Amino acid sequence: MPRLLPHRDDLLIAAAGLTGGLALYALGLASRPVAAGLPQRLALLSLAVMAGAELLRRRKPLAGLAVGVPALTLDLCSGNLVTTTVMFTDLVYAAVLYGPPAAYRLLPRACEVLSVAGTLLFVAIVRKPEAVLLGLALAVVTIAPAWTGVGVRRHRDAAEAARLAAERTVLLAEMDRRQAVGAERARMARELHDLVAGHLSAIAIHSTAALSINEERASREALGVIRENSVQGLAEMRRLIGLLRRAGDADEPAPTPTLDGLDALLDQARTTAHGSGLSFALHDGRGPRTLPAPVELAAYRVVQESLTNAAKHAAPGAVTVELTCDDRALTVRVTSPLGDGDRSPRAPGSHAGLIGMRERVALLGGEFAAGPEGGQWHVRAVLPVDEEGK
Repeated sequence: MPRLLPHRDDLLIAAAGLTGGLALYALGLASRPVAAGLPQRLALLSLAVMAGAELLRRRKPLAGLAVGVPALTLDLCSGNLVTTTVMFTDLVYAAVLYGPPAAYRLLPRACEVLSVAGTLLFVAIVRKPEAVLLGLALAVVTIAPAWTGVGVRRHRDAAEAARLAAERTVLLAEMDRRQAVGAERARMARELHDLVAGHLSAIAIHSTAALSINEERASREALGVIRENSVQGLAEMRRLIGLLRRAGDADEPAPTPTLDGLDALLDQARTTAHGSGLSFALHDGRGPRTLPAPVELAAYRVVQESLTNAAKHAAPGAVTVELTCDDRALTVRVTSPLGDGDRSPRAPGSHAGLIGMRERVALLGGEFAAGPEGGQWHVRAVLPVDEEGK
């Protein structure tokens, strides 16, 4: 909303100029008229008009300058008061500083042209060397405040540009921080799911078996599996929490699982799916090549999540894990018997496993697919291992 009242500084400038002019007039310190020789009391009218124009210096600087020009002309023709001239120079300065860009560009040049033309006119009319002094006075009244306004405006615009650049930098930094926080939260969610989901699924499956089978030996075996998975799950949770608390400690790198631990992972899956009719087999065709750590971690997590899903949903049969590797990519395939849609899963799921696997593979620029085919549930992940895929 536009400002209706004059700025406080404008009020002070107008009041000071009006008071100073009245004091000079009362003391008889007005100069003699430059031309026309109008009654000296008209200088008071010029003073009042110029003080009123000062009230517009910030809100409407060009209008204030337009009012000031005839007021200064009347002042020069009726007995000049110094305060009137000083207030006019302030109007020129304000028009350049607060005016539109066109005034900032054109007004200093217009003042230069006016000063030159005025000097030539004074010389032509007066025909005395003193006329040059009038031209110099005109230049001091117009050119000097105009170029002063140009300098101040340039510094002000530069400061504003620096402020806007700093705000953009802060905004970009905040956006980067939020993206980093979001990415870290997603990574932590994937790690937490991968660490705990398998153990909780085993606990859910064997607790269901213990409740449904009224045999002491089977119940004790189920409780043993439940206890083992509970202890392992708690240990991995403590390890993850410890790593989060020591996030700034670079001397103790976080241990990450590798594909050499797939045999232990399948043994754990056999224990989890004991009594469900599932068998597990590993066909490792990686060869002697050393794979990047992120690729091994992603492949390990894909196999881990696929085995957990098979233990919860697959029909009795063989679950096969196959690894193949060439010069460009490591391919992970996990197949399991497709379960009957009418049969409820052995343990409830969060439906986050496939999302987590897809995200892990996408972060490495790989390809991921999962779905039924030929009576089997297939999970396939292709992870780039060449320099271009990293």
